[in-house]
Amino acid sequence: MGTENLLVGTTAMISLVLLTLAILLAFVRLVMGPDPADRIVALDLISVLMVSYLAALSVYTEERTFLDVAIAYALIAFLGTVALARFRERLARRQDDENK
Repeated sequence: MGTENLLVGTTAMISLVLLTLAILLAFVRLVMGPDPADRIVALDLISVLMVSYLAALSVYTEERTFLDVAIAYALIAFLGTVALARFRERLARRQDDENK
């Protein structure tokens, strides 16, 4: 059993490092995104990566409460992404109506 725990811990640590790198790269896209739609997608990607990070952290620390936080964060992030997308859509419609 010791080998299995070592393998799981090592895999979780590698996952945490890669997820951290992915979050940083997505944050760069969030800041530098040329279009507001790109920024919304980058923000959604960061949300998904954070949920994955919390799940991997839960495995690494063997603490189940991180999974509860990940589920709650996923629900809130989904609602936030939908709200931002609807706001962007309404803004685009309003701009189209003004240009006519």
